[in-house]
Amino acid sequence: MGAELTKAALTGPAEIGIVVYPGALMSAIYGLTDMFQVAGMQSLEQGGAAAPQIRVSHWQLMEDGTVRKTVDTHPGPSSGLGALILPPTLADLPVGKRMGDLPAWIREQHAGGTTICSVCGGAYLLAESGLASGRTVTTHWSHQELIANRYRDVRIDTDKLVIDEGDIITAGGMMAWINLGLKLVDRLLGTAVMLATARFMLVDPGAREQSYYSVFAPRLDHGDPVILKIQHWLHGTSTKGVTLQMMAERAGLGERTFLRRFQKATGLNPTEYCQRLRIAKSRELLERSYLSIEQVAWQSGYDDTNAYRKIFRKILGVSPKEYRLRFSVVGGTRHATA
Repeated sequence: MGAELTKAALTGPAEIGIVVYPGALMSAIYGLTDMFQVAGMQSLEQGGAAAPQIRVSHWQLMEDGTVRKTVDTHPGPSSGLGALILPPTLADLPVGKRMGDLPAWIREQHAGGTTICSVCGGAYLLAESGLASGRTVTTHWSHQELIANRYRDVRIDTDKLVIDEGDIITAGGMMAWINLGLKLVDRLLGTAVMLATARFMLVDPGAREQSYYSVFAPRLDHGDPVILKIQHWLHGTSTKGVTLQMMAERAGLGERTFLRRFQKATGLNPTEYCQRLRIAKSRELLERSYLSIEQVAWQSGYDDTNAYRKIFRKILGVSPKEYRLRFSVVGGTRHATA
């Protein structure tokens, strides 16, 4: 957390934007705004005046189709959006021409390194932007068939409450904004502040206690568009069989140049980055399936189960079996059929 404190002191509060579009659920918009302000209070209480904060801004779709900032809790110069939330809706779906410049604006923020988050019906707006193409997203179960039919290249998994792919995070039901909000607090301010925020607001952090183990939150705001493009590709595809040569060719760079730029931008070499993506996927399988450890290893991109166990322990500090015993939300020991 020390690094986060130093970064916050140098660059100011991390900014989270919330989109306000016609029909958006205002309780979610104001609830998230309040949660992030409570988190700031808890951060100050724990870390003093130099503790990191969250800056909240509202970005409204205007009648002329443009997008403008209408609320800012910390007015002044901004270093850019760290995350952008597309809230749920109870009314007309956020699709079609009436969304104006909003889908293109969302794409622009993502291209600049902003993590895009959707809640419930906000997944339509994510799909309208094109960023859900080839991805697996979650939403409310009642939207599953509609989204699947409208956006054929989007995979829907409504069994999961939250799917975190690093650069895109989707949350399921209407009240899943609570889960998303706590996840972002955990990512930006740390687990201790997240738990204090949950206690203050009398909401259950539940399985988010897994955050006591390291969470892979890749750097996306490094300013290298070529490397960011490769990151987006890696997050949206299986990394099994992906080689340094393949990544370098896709980036249009020589291998040594690509390796140097990737390391500089992300702080990890490409092999380590792919390993962390695979382990993040395996954590979801361990938490939410009855698959055996061998099956989890295979579906995560590892042919060698022993190698998978060693890498898992190296990154998280526990074995896959210990992790499952502690964080499984399905219960029991029944294994799925291969």
